[in-house]
Amino acid sequence: MPSNEKFIIRTMLRGDVNLALDWAAKEGWNPGIHDGDCFYYTDPQGFFIGELDGKPIGCITAVAYNNSFGFIGLYIVKPEFRGKGYGIQLWRTAMKHLGNRNIGLDGVIDQQENYKKSGFRLAYRHIRYEGIGGGPQSQHVVDLKEVSFEDLVAYDATLFSVPRPKFLKRWINQPEGAALGFLKNGKLAGYGVIRACQA
Repeated sequence: MPSNEKFIIRTMLRGDVNLALDWAAKEGWNPGIHDGDCFYYTDPQGFFIGELDGKPIGCITAVAYNNSFGFIGLYIVKPEFRGKGYGIQLWRTAMKHLGNRNIGLDGVIDQQENYKKSGFRLAYRHIRYEGIGGGPQSQHVVDLKEVSFEDLVAYDATLFSVPRPKFLKRWINQPEGAALGFLKNGKLAGYGVIRACQA
């Protein structure tokens, strides 16, 4: 980083989140149109933007779900500013925010070795499918609003590392989305949310 340039990292305002999601779309990540609200309001203090001479050039999110678990995402430095030390500063800010929590992250394949250097290990890969819906709906599939929110939070906590009620409240109620639950013997045994994405 040239010494005459001023690089600062600050907490994002809600409007900055849209810029970060636009950058994610340019990276080919296809974020949901309303994803920003779902994650931002879970931990607004965990959203960081890096500015060089007052212009945004990078971002990272470090969402603290509770005192024991956090998740890093939206780790992006604009291509023309990569390899100059700005990204590692964003990374350190995110790690400091999450402190001693157990941390998960979504990472690009090209950065996996760097994540390993920070103590992370590969847990699983994301596989995305797409297709055209239709056909008869099972009698076991219901609108998720028919399931008690407490039951949803409890079920979700068996799959995610910790309960995340703030996130789920927004996630299942997104505009331009649908949230469905699968009931087995009258109890929630699965759920899914489909939402509008940028592409």
